[in-house]
Order: sequence, then structure tokens, then C-alpha cells
Amino acid sequence: MKKSLSRSFLTAQTGCALLLCCLLLTSAHAQTANWTQWGGPQRNFVVDAKGLAESWPATGPQRLWSRELGEGHSSVVVEGERLYTMYSKGEQEFVVALEAATGKTVWEKGNAAPHAGLDLQFGKGPHSTPLLVGDWLFTVGLVGKLQAFDKQTGNVVWTHDLWTEYGGYRNDRGYSCSPLAWKNTVIVTVGGAAGQALMAFEQKTGKLVWKKQSFALSPSSLILINVDGQEQLVIGLGDQIVGLHPDSGELLWNHPHKCDYGLNITPPVWGADNILLISSAYSGGSRAVELHQANGKTTVKELWANRRMRVHHSTMLRLGDLVFGSSGDFGPAPMTAVNVKTGEIVWQDRAFPKANFVYANGKAVLLDEDGQLALVNFSPQGMKVLAKAAVLNHLAWTPPTLVGTTLYLRDRKTLVAFDLK
Repeated sequence: MKKSLSRSFLTAQTGCALLLCCLLLTSAHAQTANWTQWGGPQRNFVVDAKGLAESWPATGPQRLWSRELGEGHSSVVVEGERLYTMYSKGEQEFVVALEAATGKTVWEKGNAAPHAGLDLQFGKGPHSTPLLVGDWLFTVGLVGKLQAFDKQTGNVVWTHDLWTEYGGYRNDRGYSCSPLAWKNTVIVTVGGAAGQALMAFEQKTGKLVWKKQSFALSPSSLILINVDGQEQLVIGLGDQIVGLHPDSGELLWNHPHKCDYGLNITPPVWGADNILLISSAYSGGSRAVELHQANGKTTVKELWANRRMRVHHSTMLRLGDLVFGSSGDFGPAPMTAVNVKTGEIVWQDRAFPKANFVYANGKAVLLDEDGQLALVNFSPQGMKVLAKAAVLNHLAWTPPTLVGTTLYLRDRKTLVAFDLK
């Protein structure tokens, strides 16, 4: 089994390398050296960055700059010489544009985010990550305020209050779904009433394009996948996984996946073999389904389900037949490798507490919740730590952002930039 897994893993890595070479030959670096949405270019925390160092000093990689920032789990998006993120202070939340080279504020816009009725024992929001499309920056705050900004000036182009204007579903931890761009629309979860689990708004005007479905929502974010030539919106909900048509919100398929309290948080991962893996804490466990479609009709085949891998709210990564992620909720969360085709737990490693990571240049750049940064290799044989250093001082639940060789990290008080070359 180990030899078979190794061959599959190496074959997948070779194929990825060849594909990457083709992409690099046909795309300018400037087109790929951005991180404009949650999860990076493909919403899967995989980027084509090159030239990363193989190790660091004991003090960690070179620190370019550091600045104070308020609370929040919103990650950093990057385009050209600008960074964008969100944070809160007291009952105010802010959208901020920063200089990538220095971290200095370019513009900042704030609005009220009253906490009454919210349970913020695990940290204040905002939890959602901004979205950059063309001239616009889209954000959704802790209390469901959807805004479109001119990314250069910070001027508000349009706004909708998903909770008060539409009576949206009020998650007691605050709004967390990161918006997704499709054609000329921006898509978000809303809920709260029948027929509006998801809504799509015109990017330039904020006009409602469609609203559909009556699902019980979760804190998770949407992803886009391609099933045999058909683009599909996919989201893990509190009691099921669903696939939707991004043009209309029409239901294409659904499959049971129940979590206690509806807290399915980590979005699923998708593979070229049409296997979708979802993993959740709160009794959800992991489940793999194989999807195929013909003539617009999608079939769903469950391959396996178990509770041995339970990813709470951190990232997952698929390489070959293996998916890697921190398995656990409020106790130990060992890094775990599961075979996506069989559900077999291939290995577990307790070197780090709960961790997020981004994958580039054949390595994973890992940030654990204690603020320790590491460079690791994942393989069927285990996890090899190439370098590590304590770089943040407060609870760090925000995934890293990597653009070129520059890494952006935040904890609950600080935003830091490192050079990994």
C-alpha cells in the first residue's frame, strides 16, 4: 500500500510540475503574483510561487515589516502594490488598504458592528476575507454588511445589509462566508428566510441578480469546481453538501453530511479525479463523494465516511491521493494524512497544534495557532519539518497569504510580512 501511495503521489507531483511549466510559459508573472480572494488564485491555498528557501535561521525568515492591527480572522488579499484586509476595534470594524512594501495605511473605512447577541468567546470578527475583482473590493463584515469599494480610493460604491435588509441568518459567532466572484456577479450566503440561502449581486451596481434555495446554512465558504465540463458552486452546509449552478443558484445535486449545531466550517477540497472531500468537527467527520455529470445531470457516489479525520476550521491540502489537515476541534489536532479514495488514515503527526498552510514550490508553509511558522514536506511516509520559528505572539487562526516569496501573516493583534526567498 505504501509503495502504491508513493507512486501515485509522485505521479501527481510530476503532472502538476508539467502543468505548471506550461502555465508559466503562457502567463506573465504579474498575472499570477496576486492573491485576490480567500484561499488564493484557485481558492485551494496552492500557488505557483518559486524560489522559496529550503531552510531558515532559528529566528525565522527575514521580517520585512510588522504593524499593529485590530482583531479579526480575515485573511490578507494582495494585488500589485496593495494589501487589503479587515479588522475590528471595540464595536467598530474596518476595511483597510495597505502598502505591500511597508504595511502603511493607504485608506481605511469603518462602520459600526454591534456585538449584542453574538458569542465572541473565540475572538471577534470580521471572519470573512475580502474579494478583489477588477476595480472593486467586496467585503462582508461581522454583522452581515456587504460592501463594494473602489479599491483605489476606498469610496463605497454600493452596500447591502444582509441581516437587516434581507433578514439573513444570524450565526451567533458572526458572519463568516467569504464572497465568491462569478462572471459579473458576487455570490454570498444569506439565509434567514425561504428561497434565499444564497444571493448573487451584480458587481458594478449591487443589483440583486438571483436568490435561491432554503438550506440550513453553516459558517463555510463557497468554492467553484468543474464536473466533467460543467462549472458548479459547492458548499458544505450544516447537514448536507450541495452543488449549484452559478448562473442561477439552481440545485444540481445534494448529499447528506450532518454536523452538530450546523457548524461545518472548512470548505471541501476537489480533485481532478472528480472526488470531493469534506471534513468537519462537531461529529461531522470526513466524507468523500465522486461526482460525474452528463447533459446537466450530476450523479453522486459516496466512497466512504468516517470520524477519524475531523478538520475544524483550518485549511486542507490535496496532493496525489492524500489529503492533509489538522484533525481535531478544541483538544489536540494532529496533522493527519487520509487517503481520499479509501478513507484510510495513512499517518498522524503531533509536531504542531492546529495549523493552517499554503502550498508552493513543493513545500507547505505552515502557521500553527500558537504563532509558530514552519516549512514542511508532506509525503505518504510522513511530515518532514525543514525549518521552524516562533514568529507571532497571539492566537493565530488566520491562514497565511503567499505572493511570490512574500508571506503575510496575522494574529489577533499584529500583521507581519516575511521574505521567504
